[in-house]
Amino acid sequence: MPQPASGLPAASRAIAHAPVLRRIRMLSYLLDHSIPLPLTRFRIGIDPILGLLPGGGDLLSLGISSYIVLEAIRLRLPQSTLIKMVGNLLTDTVIGSVPVAGNVFDVFWKANLRNLTLLEAHIAEPKPTRPPNLLFLILMAIAVVGIFVGAVVLMALVLQWIGSLFISPAVG
Repeated sequence: MPQPASGLPAASRAIAHAPVLRRIRMLSYLLDHSIPLPLTRFRIGIDPILGLLPGGGDLLSLGISSYIVLEAIRLRLPQSTLIKMVGNLLTDTVIGSVPVAGNVFDVFWKANLRNLTLLEAHIAEPKPTRPPNLLFLILMAIAVVGIFVGAVVLMALVLQWIGSLFISPAVG
């Protein structure tokens, strides 16, 4: 597990975390900002496009986005920052899973870029807070996994309900 580099100057911290930051920047860009919309200055990523896939697009997006939060946990960001990051992920997942309106929300919310900004702000200017304890880190990891599992269960229930609308019980 990488050790916090909070005692180092900002440039040294950025260098120490460069490989992780590069991966997170690339992933955030891909999910939230990689596709220019013609005739506008606006960009979207593949997150709202994945949300269009019935039965699993939002889950796939959640799974990919969870990587950013899990890396933040590994980097031992402060508890308050981790809570904000999980909140961004939860908001994106819950509202983003609403058909059509959730996809529109995903276009504007950009949870991954929000989480990248939180992570970069901490690395550039770490607040003198104590890093989260092991119990909190475990609970945050469980929360991220729990959000994913909860979304899977919810998706299964919704699909079951939709199926029941089209398949009537046999009478006889």
